[in-house]
Amino acid sequence: MNNAYEVLKERGFIEQVTDEALIKKLFAEGEVTCYIGFDPTATSLHIGSLVPIMALAHMQANGNKPIALVGGGTGLIGDPSGKTEMRQVLTRDQIDYNAQCLGKQLSQYLDFSDGKALLLNNADWLTKINYIEFLRDVGRHFSVNKMLAAESYKIRLEKGLNFIEFNYMVLQAYDFFYLFQNYGCALQMGGNDQWGNMLAGTELIRKIAAKDAHAVTFPLITTSLGQKMGKTEKGTIWLDGSLTTPYEYYQYWVNCDDADLEKFLKLFTYLPLNEISVVKKLTDAQLNMAKAVLAFEATRITHGTQAAEDAWHASMEAFHSRPVDADMFPSSAIPREVHVSISESIGITTTFSASVIKAIPHYKVSRKDLEAGILICSTCAKAGLTQSISETRRLIEQGGIYINDQQVKSVDEKITVADFNGSNELRVRKGKKKYLIIEMD
Repeated sequence: MNNAYEVLKERGFIEQVTDEALIKKLFAEGEVTCYIGFDPTATSLHIGSLVPIMALAHMQANGNKPIALVGGGTGLIGDPSGKTEMRQVLTRDQIDYNAQCLGKQLSQYLDFSDGKALLLNNADWLTKINYIEFLRDVGRHFSVNKMLAAESYKIRLEKGLNFIEFNYMVLQAYDFFYLFQNYGCALQMGGNDQWGNMLAGTELIRKIAAKDAHAVTFPLITTSLGQKMGKTEKGTIWLDGSLTTPYEYYQYWVNCDDADLEKFLKLFTYLPLNEISVVKKLTDAQLNMAKAVLAFEATRITHGTQAAEDAWHASMEAFHSRPVDADMFPSSAIPREVHVSISESIGITTTFSASVIKAIPHYKVSRKDLEAGILICSTCAKAGLTQSISETRRLIEQGGIYINDQQVKSVDEKITVADFNGSNELRVRKGKKKYLIIEMD
């Protein structure tokens, strides 16, 4: 087994640590139990959560025990970290349901069987706390002056920090202490915005248990353009396939900027670093092939191999791409038979295979409406291919909307039954890389 801390460091996960010498000593002594918390503010996590998820996966792969802690208890309060305004307060039922959804989602990345990893919910202990006892036993160890100096609170003081949010740091610190006492967890990991909360936990453990505990933060991952990970013109990229389809997920990765490719391969795939290092030397078509590997691997990890293959086939055929060179990344999970099938079938074609039809987003329109004719401008907007009718108009005027590979010439053009040429499906394209299937219902 490799030293997991060194693996994380080499792959770019590490931003701040409490004491690197002590952390290295901790890993040298054997299995390390670590935890990361996940807020159940929605039914799904998004790409912004992938760094902590992948960090836990690397910890497990290298012989350690990860704890994925769903914040069913702290979620009742809301984390003020990195927020300029108070989070929306959710009901207990909403949070419990979200927590269940996140637990299922995390099992895609971690093996919770036989105690290899633990899935816990802090509602199991936080909701049972006696407030007076908690103040006496835990609250007395916190300095208000020190808490107010934390970056997460300083940002909020300008607009107002309410009392319920002020308790969040104490509760997160108590989580760490609880896991330390009950599960032998000596390491907390998380985003850099959690640094103050994490230090509070290590100090609480030192004051009550008189033992060392450690904290590691991850950098805030942004694109080379300075944009937050997972934000697109259509909104958030979710890990749930019903919210962001595997095809859309694949497209997010395959369209990454050249400057981000090596970093993303290190963070979001399991490919060996010596293979990833070849990216520095790639240009043009080979660089695009490497992006296809990134997209396939990231999609496979989140949605499974079959969904990744479907998305890959769809993207390759839709955009007339060259097949990926299997020898470029020999450790890639992309099956060689997929390479062969794509090599044999792709060519220059305007027909879609079954995998393409399955992967590209669909929009149903009734035959009755099509007989009368539907405006392309409004249809593209309603189907989500464009953000608005005005955007569709602008793209048509610029020559950026295509129906069955034929450029739309006028903003007044309509789609009719005749455009389907005897089929029940019609292909619409925005620019070079975004497709929609209109299905006649």
